[in-house]
Amino acid sequence: MKDRIREIVEDNTSRKGKLFDYFIQVLILSSLVAFAIDTLPNNSRQTIKILQAFEITCVAIFTIEYALRIYVAKKPLKYIFSFYGIIDFLAIFPFYLRTAIDLRALRAFRVFRIFRTLKLVRYNKALNRFHIAAGIVKEEVILFLIVTAIFLFLASTGIYYFENEAQPEVFTSVIHSGWWAVVTLTTVGYGDVYPITVGGKIFTFFILLIGVGIVTIPAGLVASALSKAREIEKDEQNFKK
Repeated sequence: MKDRIREIVEDNTSRKGKLFDYFIQVLILSSLVAFAIDTLPNNSRQTIKILQAFEITCVAIFTIEYALRIYVAKKPLKYIFSFYGIIDFLAIFPFYLRTAIDLRALRAFRVFRIFRTLKLVRYNKALNRFHIAAGIVKEEVILFLIVTAIFLFLASTGIYYFENEAQPEVFTSVIHSGWWAVVTLTTVGYGDVYPITVGGKIFTFFILLIGVGIVTIPAGLVASALSKAREIEKDEQNFKK
């Protein structure tokens, strides 16, 4: 029985496996469409009831599927903490937290399974490269986030001292000044909060210069890591040959 279930759930090369995967993919896409419709204003009571019933049905099927994948997995814990295992978990977990916060949109990540369903090997390799790149650049990213957090605090503190007296209702505290620091360091600059003092404007100029570096550094790290991951992949292929 276990082997038969595994053939359907895990093996998408068989007829039953393909039909099962296609059914799940259609259900995922349909549930996302239903979620979008559910957010429309002025839905009739009948529409709301239909959407709720469909949501419960989807979650029930996804929950059974998730349990079956754990059941047939040779190493259940490995599946649970794998990329696809986490995605499958996210497909059902938000439903059980609906009273707190609606996270059904996270179900969109399950679309990644279509790469396996349609045997898009190139995309699976791309995902693998991202996984390798994440391992390569992990330490640099952590260091970058720590440095960025320090800069955010210093920027919040600096603009508070420059602008607090001139705009006490906007820059009430260092914490309130944090919003300005975020939008300025990320070079977004919404314009809803801005300095009016000479010192504040000069300080903002230097923060903007730093912000340019903060925005470009992650892109450089990721690009470099992906390039290294591709080299590792090529070396592995050459080694196999």
